[in-house]
Amino acid sequence: MTPASAQAPRPPGSTETGDVDPASHVHWAGDNLLASLGQASFVWDIASDTLQWSDNAPAVLRDIPQSALMKAGEFSRLIEPSRSIRNDAVLNATGSDTGEGVPYQIEYGVRASTSVPMLWIDECGRWFAGADGKPAQARGIIRINNERHARDEQLLKLSQDDPLTGAFNRTRLTAALAEAIEEANRFRSSFAFMLVGIDRLAQINDAFGYEVADQVILEVATRIRARLRGGDVIGRFSGNKFGLILKNCSVDDMHVAAERFLAGIRDDVVPTRSGPVALTASIGAINALRHASTVDEAMSRTQEALDLAKARRRGSLMVWRPNVEREAQRRVNIRVTDEIVTALNERRIVMAYEPVVSTVSRQPAFHECLVRMRQEDGAYSLSPDIVPVAEKLGLIRLVDHRVLELVVAELADAPQAQLSLNISPDTTMDPDWWASIESLMRTYPGVAERLIVEITETVAIQDLDDVRGFVTRLKNFGSRIAIDDFGAGYTSFRNLRKLGVDIVKIDGAFVQNIARSSDDRAFVQTLIDLAHRLGIKTVAEWVQDEEAAVLLQGWGCDYIQGRLTGLASLAKPWAVGAKAPLQGTKPIAAAAGT
Repeated sequence: MTPASAQAPRPPGSTETGDVDPASHVHWAGDNLLASLGQASFVWDIASDTLQWSDNAPAVLRDIPQSALMKAGEFSRLIEPSRSIRNDAVLNATGSDTGEGVPYQIEYGVRASTSVPMLWIDECGRWFAGADGKPAQARGIIRINNERHARDEQLLKLSQDDPLTGAFNRTRLTAALAEAIEEANRFRSSFAFMLVGIDRLAQINDAFGYEVADQVILEVATRIRARLRGGDVIGRFSGNKFGLILKNCSVDDMHVAAERFLAGIRDDVVPTRSGPVALTASIGAINALRHASTVDEAMSRTQEALDLAKARRRGSLMVWRPNVEREAQRRVNIRVTDEIVTALNERRIVMAYEPVVSTVSRQPAFHECLVRMRQEDGAYSLSPDIVPVAEKLGLIRLVDHRVLELVVAELADAPQAQLSLNISPDTTMDPDWWASIESLMRTYPGVAERLIVEITETVAIQDLDDVRGFVTRLKNFGSRIAIDDFGAGYTSFRNLRKLGVDIVKIDGAFVQNIARSSDDRAFVQTLIDLAHRLGIKTVAEWVQDEEAAVLLQGWGCDYIQGRLTGLASLAKPWAVGAKAPLQGTKPIAAAAGT
């Protein structure tokens, strides 16, 4: 190495004491000071390709051979990632030297071999032109900047990897999936994409806390990673799901790999600070490119397969395959969604009224309001054709809001009417629905006392505290509360008393055969007796014949409804000249598919 001694040329404007020429951006200082800063100075004679360094260069550029420090070409061969970066900045520069040199600044890594650590270098300096105007000499300094590069790499890693597990984050997993699809297209190959979902992670959160849940997630990631092949990819898809890209994986290989992952997760408990936790996982998988040619298709269809696996049997594999009926149902759902929204906008959602009559007098006590949708051909769709589809497709809130408006308006117009209104589970906790009913009750005084709100038994048992608040607010208005389809779930009469409900409607599935089934007779009679002991009125649904009505009357059932006493009609019984019951209805579509 030829050190840059006191006789080495200095840039214009510098002094013997190490002052800095602000215009040059090259710092010339004593070697000791440069060494303490992790810096070294150099002069590069371009014609001879020689480098002259300050005496401290070996200490700064450790592990770099002396031969590589003597020649610029040799030094450039050790540069990563681009060996031409110095030549591009100096020899191939487009600037012109007006006498003060042309500044440049570059960053690169350098190392003599892969067995030694990379040195990350910031280099800044100026090149000076010869008589022909081309670069003849460059002068500058280098500074080791491993710490900043390490921070940059750490920030990059954090932006690409999941901080808990070290797996790819969702953004990087998506990019890797897109790359795998492109590669499979290019080489006409296939691969498997899987979603591994940890079963019941929410329950683990509730039982042990998030710290234990994080331990579980980390352990699952570790077990999956230990069973991957080289070149396979794992990424954190969401809180409890990992995405796996398995290259060159046939359908048979997919099943073998999935069982390997599932067994690895379920066979050993996870030791946590709160004790051992037993786990299972479910997997949804797809063969790409056979059944998924885009990232969106791969992710959505694999998620669909995972949902089916969890619904069928947790801890199992479900491979996505085309399903003609499912695709047809989706097209129906899309059409029905448009029909429901259009009907709401065009005010074609209307009410039909089914009488609920006194068991003894057979006179109507109130009418249950059932939703109908008038179609363009004049026919009407029925509640079973509207409500399940609306619930499945997320439109039930809109339907329930419109039904509330119609029912309250009818109560306001007909002071003699008493109506019951069914609301869906989602609506019970909808703040907008509450805002609407409060506004309507203030606008129409006296209406609330003639309104009965029906909620299903399944809603009542989901969260008793929330439902109790719902019931209390409605009763404060003066409305009554009915539990619909009672007997289909597991609500105890103790809970009914806590909720303060006024009416129990016994599920018609138990009522329709009471004349022929001793089991149904015993069940219905017991429900009626218990309700009476608690001071709760009872309604028997789906009463088909007089024989059933007589039995119910003998048991003390308060009200009945069904085919015997009249089905729902668009006619308003309290209106003058009410028409006959509704005829000619037809469904708009089958219920939404699973």
